Amino acid sequence: MSDQNNSNQSSKNHATNQATDEQASGRQFTDEELQDLVASSDAGARAPIDQNVAWLISGLALLWSLFQLWIAQPQLWFGQYLPVLNASQTRPIHLTFAIVLAFLAYPAFKKSPRDHIPIYDWVLAIIGGGCTMYIFVFSSTLAFTARSGLPTTTQIVIGSIGILVLLEAARRALGPALTIVGSLFLLYAYMGQGWLIPDLISHEGLSFTAIINAQWLDTAGVFGIPLGVSTAFVFLFVLFGSMLDKAGAGNYFIKLAFAGLGHLRGGPAKAAVVGSAMTGLISGSSIANVVTTGTFTIPLMKRVGFTAEQAGSVEVASSVNGQLMPPVMGAAAFLMVEFIGIPYVEVIKHAFIPAVISYIALVYIVHLEALKKDMPALGESKSFLGMIIKFLVGFAVFGAMFTALIYLVRFLEANMAGAASTIMMVGLLAVYIGLVFVASKRPDLEVDDPNAKEIVVPTVADVYPTGLHYILPIVVLVWFLMVEQQSPAKSAFFATSLMLFIIITQKPLKALFRGGSDFGGQISEGIVDLKEGLIAGARNMIGIGVATAAAGIIVATVTKTPIGTELAGLVEQLSGGVLIIMLILVGIFSLILGMGLPTTANYIVVSSLMASVVVSLGAQEGLIVPLIAAHLFVFYFGIMADVTPPVGLASFAAAAVSGGDPIKTGFTAFFYSMRTVALPFLFIYNPALILYGVDLGTTAGVLQAIWIFVLATFAMLLFAAATQGYFLAKSRLYESAALLVVALTIFLPNVWLDTFQSPFDELPASRFVEAVGAAQPGDRLRLRIAGPDIDTGGTAETTLLMTIEEEGDAQSRIDALGLLLIEDGDAVNLDEPAFGSSAGESLADFDFYGDDPVQIASVQRPADRWPKEIFYIPALLLFAVVVMLQRRRQTKPAF
Repeated sequence: MSDQNNSNQSSKNHATNQATDEQASGRQFTDEELQDLVASSDAGARAPIDQNVAWLISGLALLWSLFQLWIAQPQLWFGQYLPVLNASQTRPIHLTFAIVLAFLAYPAFKKSPRDHIPIYDWVLAIIGGGCTMYIFVFSSTLAFTARSGLPTTTQIVIGSIGILVLLEAARRALGPALTIVGSLFLLYAYMGQGWLIPDLISHEGLSFTAIINAQWLDTAGVFGIPLGVSTAFVFLFVLFGSMLDKAGAGNYFIKLAFAGLGHLRGGPAKAAVVGSAMTGLISGSSIANVVTTGTFTIPLMKRVGFTAEQAGSVEVASSVNGQLMPPVMGAAAFLMVEFIGIPYVEVIKHAFIPAVISYIALVYIVHLEALKKDMPALGESKSFLGMIIKFLVGFAVFGAMFTALIYLVRFLEANMAGAASTIMMVGLLAVYIGLVFVASKRPDLEVDDPNAKEIVVPTVADVYPTGLHYILPIVVLVWFLMVEQQSPAKSAFFATSLMLFIIITQKPLKALFRGGSDFGGQISEGIVDLKEGLIAGARNMIGIGVATAAAGIIVATVTKTPIGTELAGLVEQLSGGVLIIMLILVGIFSLILGMGLPTTANYIVVSSLMASVVVSLGAQEGLIVPLIAAHLFVFYFGIMADVTPPVGLASFAAAAVSGGDPIKTGFTAFFYSMRTVALPFLFIYNPALILYGVDLGTTAGVLQAIWIFVLATFAMLLFAAATQGYFLAKSRLYESAALLVVALTIFLPNVWLDTFQSPFDELPASRFVEAVGAAQPGDRLRLRIAGPDIDTGGTAETTLLMTIEEEGDAQSRIDALGLLLIEDGDAVNLDEPAFGSSAGESLADFDFYGDDPVQIASVQRPADRWPKEIFYIPALLLFAVVVMLQRRRQTKPAF
């Protein structure tokens, strides 16, 4: 009894001390409340006191993870014993788990009970699960009825109830935003016309039966591509991240970043940026990133001189950027594969440079803040430039080792094909055991207290050996994705399988190497960690599963109504036909549509509505915008909704940690994120920034990519200095303007070149065949097409890019594009292009059967011009002038 009293008193003292520390640091929430904040948004805040109910929720989550691993394993060894499920069968099961767990884990309202599940939630869970499982159980019946256009009354009733229950589940798990947007799209599909619906996108309205059939019973709505991506890819990557975090990788990454950067001016802020970048590799949630890294880094940032709002803003900007980092990108990478139809490796290639230079610029921004405020370092100050050099050397060494590994594996496959896989697995096991042995020679990493009176900054040499084995699953993931070029699902399965093995064995192996006797106890702990990791991964997927299903409502509405094709015309009317204004409007629309939605859902919504708008509006202005650039454009702005008030969920989470004002935190974070806002505009006008058209399979292509990366990094650092008003010293207004001009010149030298020299030679349409015949393979011709619009009847224009890909005469090249010419004197009219050709897709909005013909208005071929790099010379001279002016006022080292 005495021991129990002492224990209770100790707990009370601990709680009192913790509350005192938190009050002193200005925090508004305790650690428990912050974890509840994360749970409320990511995993569900309900924690029933009835153990049977708690076990039921955990059991369902565990069963969901096991189901996903079962359908993901690539060998299908069970095919002779159990049926192999296809996509139309796995998606309903996936959504059944998500909906049932949504009602069991998420309370209906803030004041709803969290310690037990009300009866109405049990009813909703059963009804929702029944409506989704109906699609699985009666999939063959649906194929001959609803999906053949003949739904039964029973099916319509089940579909109607299913949509309502799904929207309620989305409201609970994600907030009201997606539910409201989905409901508005359903109303728009049904009504078609009204005083709030512009004439341009109005339609006759779909019948109730047609809407339910398309949205719930068919495979293009709720059970369409977004839910398919969630089922096949996203779950495995979320589970992979959850297992890594449960194993201790999250704390390892934070400690490693703090050890490497904590000694610098503003070191905690730099560590927050780098730690969030690494955490972003294993987390799909901006809010979880903020709370996970922010509870440690934000108090330390405040200790070295950042205000509460600045500290929270740095954490928000770096955590949200974690959603931009390949290979996961908040699951948007996998959706891009499906929506655009390009390989996953291509998505990673295009997304890599913008994400990396954005993080580099953020590190530089917090460095400039530290210089402006003359912030001290924690402990003995070290050189920022020295840290950069060490990082580059380490990156080069890792790259050399990875390259050597590729050659070794290729040698084994060529000379020992039968045994190559076995040798590689044995080698991987040996490396893992060796790295765990190295880790066992040092104490396990503990979570530091950022409010301790004395902060001891660890050294990299002390930290990095303790978690090198966490890198192995990431290397396996990258290996199968990039080297073997396997599917994301198979790659994630192999990486997750290795992670399952690590989480079970790392503690027993450490105990064995340390000479401990509790080997069996450590195995039990490993199994418990495995179980908790599987449960946590599934609970983190509840919101994503529901979000992708609900977002399917928007996707189906876009395909069934004119809004998808006519939104470009609406945006064009609002912008007056000025491309930059169009892009700004699209960015604002993407911000608004993305408010309150998780990464996956906001990308689905904004890409379904806006990506094609960017491409078509660019074409009307003569700018050929790659589809991947348009998707990245809307994705970046959708991500920024996590930052921007009044919603800004990540900003509110950071303010809860820092004790600052959430609205002010949001605006400051948006200011820090200006480089993220600028990047989409830059790669729309200069697709080379996303390595579009760069062949990384050649030495010349790799060198070109390195050159683009170096230039883009330099330009982005100057852009950051210009927006921060500080470079070598506090900048005067004209110096900031000069740095901005230099940065934009390096990013977009073609803008200056286009000002002085026309980019194209204009030819009359009558010379089109001649121009095609004279072109060399690799040349590009631009065709200005004009004719009646199929929807409005008015005159429409667009630009068609024709790439000469092979030798041949003019006619064979024209046939390859799919164009059918009708020469009429000096005019060249067009018949409807060949079905399925690239020209047919690009010219689908023209009416080829009207009274007025569709014709080639003009032909443009690249002009012989100066090299665009010539404008780097005046830009660098202007940069040198700024350097000389600021050197006179410089009072502290720039690095």
